Amino acid sequence: MEIECAFFGPLREPVGTKTVVVDTDAETVGALLAELEAAYPGLDGRLLDGGELVGDLVVTWNGRHVQHEDGLETPLSDGDVIRMTPAVYGG
Repeated sequence: MEIECAFFGPLREPVGTKTVVVDTDAETVGALLAELEAAYPGLDGRLLDGGELVGDLVVTWNGRHVQHEDGLETPLSDGDVIRMTPAVYGG
């Protein structure tokens, strides 16, 4: 299946572009993030940490925060859109 993945902020540099379409067999958001870390070494440890989302990372699935769904176990379907954004700090 094809999943559109969008990268924001410092996550964009290791990928080299804002958006990629990934052909994957991953069944969950967590499995997809693991595949992305393997495919783009510059992302290694920036998406997942010990099987959990990195603390300041916001991941949305079709516009909904994955933490409000099934977290990393959120199931994927062909055509889904995943967006990865590091949290913004400041005042």
